[in-house]
Amino acid sequence: MELQETELAERLRVAGLRPTRQRLSLAAILFGAGDRHVSAESLHQEALAARIHVSLATVYNTLNQFKAAGLLREVAFEGDRTFFDTNTSNHFHYYLEDSGQLVDIGSEDLEVKGLPELPAGTEIDRIDIIVRLRKSRS
Repeated sequence: MELQETELAERLRVAGLRPTRQRLSLAAILFGAGDRHVSAESLHQEALAARIHVSLATVYNTLNQFKAAGLLREVAFEGDRTFFDTNTSNHFHYYLEDSGQLVDIGSEDLEVKGLPELPAGTEIDRIDIIVRLRKSRS
């Protein structure tokens, strides 16, 4: 289901963001085809392929603005690998090492038990779990 520009503009406004041409163009790519995981680099390549002329820096800035507004969830690991997830619900991920893809694991499929006592004055915001997969050697 492709979102119309007016729907995207309203989504941005509700999130507290001004619906600029570049934000709308990137939002159409991000939210136009259901839940997905993108890196800044992959979104930049998609934008260029769609003849949307934006710099990589603009893509990074827009993704971070969307994240801060609650429109995206950041999934970062290994210090330098960062994905942005359009599914902001509480869920977990498989990381397919051979292809570099991130795949959702439903929260109903995983149970977290035995967490240590939390430091005073803190509460759990969310738990990020990434299960790394590779092709079996057999």
